[in-house]
Parts: sequence; C-alpha cells; structure tokens
Amino acid sequence: MDYNNALMGKIIKRLRKERGLSQDVLSGLAGIGRSHLAMIESGRKNANVDTLWRIADALNIRLSQLLQMLEEEQGKGG
Repeated sequence: MDYNNALMGKIIKRLRKERGLSQDVLSGLAGIGRSHLAMIESGRKNANVDTLWRIADALNIRLSQLLQMLEEEQGKGG
C-alpha cells in the first residue's frame, strides 16, 4: 500500500474542522506556516514525519493514530 498524501490531507482537514479549528490556529499550534498546512490539506504538499508529528500533537492525537486513520481510509478505497 502506497502512502497517499492527498488522503492524509483530507483526514487532517476533517480532524481540524471536527475540532473547530481554523488553519491559522492549527498551523500555529503545530508550529508550521498556514500556507504549508493549506498545501498539505489540499494534497499539493507531502508532509514529512516531523510535520505530521507536530500536526497530530496539535490535534491531541498520536501520530500512530493519524497513520492508522490513513490506513483505514485507504483500505476503504480512499
């Protein structure tokens, strides 16, 4: 199974919205630029492990949980 950065972006966006956070707030909590987060959410940028770790932490979940969500979504056909 290949890593799907577009699907990861959709998951991050969904989690952000579920928590009522704007891109500005989440990017600030994660210590990354808002435009960087926007590119990740849209699938135009592939986030590295450090960035995914920061985003997961800002969303109050473990990176392993974020990756598990990706695997489950990919298993459904994305």
